[in-house]
Amino acid sequence: MITSRSNPQVKHVRRLQADRRYRTAERSFVVEGTRWLRETVAASLVPRALFATTAWIASNEGRALLAALGPAVPVTDEVMTAMSDTETAPGVLAVLPMVARPWPTTPSLLAILDAVGNPGNLGTILRAAAAAGADGVLLGPGCVDAYNPKVVRGSMGAVLRLPLRPAPWEEIADLAAGLDVWLAVAREGVVYTAVDWRRPAAVLIGGEAHGAGNAAQRLATGRVTIPMRDETESLNAALAAGIILFEAARQRAAS
Repeated sequence: MITSRSNPQVKHVRRLQADRRYRTAERSFVVEGTRWLRETVAASLVPRALFATTAWIASNEGRALLAALGPAVPVTDEVMTAMSDTETAPGVLAVLPMVARPWPTTPSLLAILDAVGNPGNLGTILRAAAAAGADGVLLGPGCVDAYNPKVVRGSMGAVLRLPLRPAPWEEIADLAAGLDVWLAVAREGVVYTAVDWRRPAAVLIGGEAHGAGNAAQRLATGRVTIPMRDETESLNAALAAGIILFEAARQRAAS
């Protein structure tokens, strides 16, 4: 059992939680809680490391999940708290490999994100994109790391199920070739319900602070708007992405 916060394995997990460059170099990220262990089993992923409290190991669900995933390293409650990125530490966490899902050869619905820097927003967008049936998400320059702990939690498993691709704008333009690229704007765009989302398309969402940058605006082939009351300045990036993506899903299901 690990009882010390100074244990090298504990330091490794804490650094994965805090350091984007370290995560990238190790090609590993951390997931926390029983629900994430279920997602790991469903994705047929083998954890690189698995840590759990003795109470979790002895629980019925713990025993069932460990039968599928292999043994966990026991840790004290205090060590689990030190390893966790949440206010209330779960009884279990795992270090998973970054396994990129294959990028679709002929995508028909993509989300393209420009400088979405808020981890909660990115996690919610990934969750909405997966739920709406998007084929993948392109992460433009300035986006927060998709394996940031807050993004991972907000995605509710989407980081395991959805093709994700960080890329410069030149590569994004190549990957979006042949798609209608609709930039979400607060005013003076085509109403989102009037767009024909049955066509191959991409939804382009700008950053929270300054909206879409010049490169994103050049990529756009059209602008789309969600009508709002005059006193409302704009919508949250994740909310706007979800509304538009689910309109696309509605039209495609109806057809």
